[in-house]
Amino acid sequence: MVEVSTSILSVKKGEESKTFFALETAKTDYFHIDIMDGKFVEKDTYDRMIQNASYIKRISSLPLDVHLMVKDVKAAIDDFLAVEPNIITFHLEACKNKEEVYEMIQYIKDNHCKVGVAVKPNTKIEEIYEFLPYIHMCLIMTVEPGKGGQTFLTDMIHKIEKLKKQVEEQNLELDIEVDGGINLKTAPEVKKAGTNILVAGTAIVMAKDFKAIIDELKK
Repeated sequence: MVEVSTSILSVKKGEESKTFFALETAKTDYFHIDIMDGKFVEKDTYDRMIQNASYIKRISSLPLDVHLMVKDVKAAIDDFLAVEPNIITFHLEACKNKEEVYEMIQYIKDNHCKVGVAVKPNTKIEEIYEFLPYIHMCLIMTVEPGKGGQTFLTDMIHKIEKLKKQVEEQNLELDIEVDGGINLKTAPEVKKAGTNILVAGTAIVMAKDFKAIIDELKK
């Protein structure tokens, strides 16, 4: 069963309340919260996402899927634990060494939250293999992180396939999430490659009928 995590990055200012209610009604599985610090990536969404995540927590019981695109991973974990997310995902590339990766994984778990690790398009998927038994989800970026509405990088399909094969070989229960350029055209290939959580933002939020798109993505 494929799930949909709707990125709220492109939700129009002033229309947050209406959009969040509509997304819940349309049966999105998660609200995907893209946190950027202006350092790890160019864009800075930090304060806006804290506000939006806090607001969603008050009005909705749907789980929050927090994606940290930040240099200071630990500080961001501390900031976003307050909204009781279902899962916090940080970037492998934000950590100085393997020890720090393990430290962040354990820190998130110690705070009673599921943990994900994300990889950028240029990072070899093999670099994450040793961490797979200790995490709940691996997020493969299919665009360069930091901007919404980018075009899907088709060579990432092979990366998803390799990860899926590794998960099966290690006999792990692990979600494979894909984020970047996901729409009705790119979703079938991604699902076929082994993804079970699709992050979609503009494809859903810019549509007239949220439910029609979400239903189609889940098929």
